Amino acid sequence: DHRDLHSFPTRRSSDLLASWMDEMGKVQIPRQTLNTLVMNYLVTEGFKEAAERFEEEAGIKADIELSLLDNRINIRDAIQTGRIDQAISLLNDLHPTILDENRFLLFHLQQQKLIELIREQRVEEALEFAGSHLAERGEEDTQILQELERTLALLAFEDPFSSPFADLLATSHRQQVASEVNEAILKMEHADFAQSKLASSNKLLIWAQDELDKKKVRYPHITDLSSGRIQEPK
Repeated sequence: DHRDLHSFPTRRSSDLLASWMDEMGKVQIPRQTLNTLVMNYLVTEGFKEAAERFEEEAGIKADIELSLLDNRINIRDAIQTGRIDQAISLLNDLHPTILDENRFLLFHLQQQKLIELIREQRVEEALEFAGSHLAERGEEDTQILQELERTLALLAFEDPFSSPFADLLATSHRQQVASEVNEAILKMEHADFAQSKLASSNKLLIWAQDELDKKKVRYPHITDLSSGRIQEPK
């Protein structure tokens, strides 16, 4: 409510939070809507077994045939276990043009292969691979060059896992690449189904809070999306 936003600064923080929580408590979301959101998330992210079980327990049908998730799951698992060549091969079998049409996606897969070579301390192979597959891409794009330089910087440290660039060796980096590939597949197969509705809602929430912060509006701020923790306005 526009008027409520302008009245926020005149209230004490504790009163504002209590009022906000009271209004939120009045919002009723049908269980069917929540179940649909959960199923959409499971299907979009490729959690086939969980989706099959949820179909049985919640009595809700997935939007697509769950057997179609197998290809995405195999590609995701290959990336998350460091088998990048296999992931690229599976991806090319599934959608032969996808890497030709998305040069950043191809680069991130090749970058991840380089990271895996460095992880296994195969230094000569890593340098050879970077020179033959990635150097030219770095010359074409400054963003790619910066990412490539960060990756190759791992070789300068005796223990790359304790270097300033150790985040590249973390499991979360594999997951990030796997998510990027998953989203690209979904965009190709389902133009309006590239990201889960829950993820889109979270992005919208973050955007809305950023906009309110820019306007210096006082409001209860969600500080942790995973737990729903709310901070009183200052």
